[in-house]
Amino acid sequence: MKNEASSKKAIGLWSAISIGIGGMIGAGIFAVLGIATNIVGNVVYLSFILGGMIALLSTYSYAKLSSKYPSAGGPVEFLIRGFGGGVLSGGFNFLLYLGYVFVLAVYAEAFGSYAATFLPPDLFKIGVDVFAILIIVIFTLINFVGPKAVGRSETLIVGIKVAILLIFAFIGFFFIKPALLSISAQPNLGNIFIGAALLFLGYEGFGLITNAAEDIEEPRKNIPRALYISVILVILIYLAVSVAVVGNLSIPEISKTADYALAAAAAPFAGSIGFTIMVLAALFSTSSAINATLYGGANVSYLMAKNGELPEVFNRKLWLEGKEGLLVTSVLIILLIFFLNLSSIAMMGSAAFLIIYAGVNFAHLKLYQDTGANKYIIYLAILGCLFSFLVLAYYEAYNSPLTLIVLCAAVLFSFLFEWIYRKFHPRT
Repeated sequence: MKNEASSKKAIGLWSAISIGIGGMIGAGIFAVLGIATNIVGNVVYLSFILGGMIALLSTYSYAKLSSKYPSAGGPVEFLIRGFGGGVLSGGFNFLLYLGYVFVLAVYAEAFGSYAATFLPPDLFKIGVDVFAILIIVIFTLINFVGPKAVGRSETLIVGIKVAILLIFAFIGFFFIKPALLSISAQPNLGNIFIGAALLFLGYEGFGLITNAAEDIEEPRKNIPRALYISVILVILIYLAVSVAVVGNLSIPEISKTADYALAAAAAPFAGSIGFTIMVLAALFSTSSAINATLYGGANVSYLMAKNGELPEVFNRKLWLEGKEGLLVTSVLIILLIFFLNLSSIAMMGSAAFLIIYAGVNFAHLKLYQDTGANKYIIYLAILGCLFSFLVLAYYEAYNSPLTLIVLCAAVLFSFLFEWIYRKFHPRT
């Protein structure tokens, strides 16, 4: 019976790593590299390293919790274990759901930005939104008719985009202009922290591995391995690619092409062919990230509804069986695309996940004796998340107050909605 149960597990170690990498690479490099570079300058690679360290601290909690409580709900399960099935865990879980909506909108906007480079310059802006909405509609339809086939394609897509990124970084190193990497003045430490907080969005996808826990072979052993390996590999990839970008494009040039900076950085040494290849890689990457996030996010809404934290319309394990939930999610994403730009959505997404990961770490503090964890590492993870969130909120207060207001409204709505829903629709 043991062998039969094991044979039903569809996801091995490297497939689990692919889910994590697929969920991470798509926002950090392709979507917000240009935005972060505008803030940090040519030492943006330091922000990538710092953001990765903050993510690794939370990876520790995810590894310990998923080994003890392997569940398709991932962080949903961890929050309920730590805080119980009340409004607190429900509010965090609803914010997690909104966080997935934010990052899906980021991926869609990034897809639109790169796809629109094929259009004439005067059609670029409208093309971004059209392509962003189109890719969401396409993946919505695909998840209606064939989610299993999409899941099987994830490893191939991840392999292609990682190979292209590594080739870009390798060739780009030979054409780096040392003057572009020189540091004329002491780097602004505050800006490095702001960049790290924003770029945390490029790492949040590692949590998707825990959403596939029930389908992973030997979950107690392979989930922690997949979590650590995927985050470390992504840090190294981000580091290599960011150095290649700032070494080939000046900061003013990156500012002009912020929404598709990675493709623009390939042009100086690879010409129009290199530009086109990186655009195609971006389209692969953001498509993969949408795919992975929809696959993992489906389990989140299912478990929330199962625990009475969302209406029963979401109470399906697969989007194929819960079309209403997928439609609601898709509509929310499209609304974000209409009313906010890429930078604002990215800021909101990163801030939301910093709050969520802080919540998971707080929940772990209540469980650390059961998981055998070191509580001081958990404290460091909480401090890293909260400090990064405050830095990001401070930046938004001065640069985009509307974004901060929308973010605060989303957080408040998450807990208020949960309280009202439980009060008038008690479920178990």
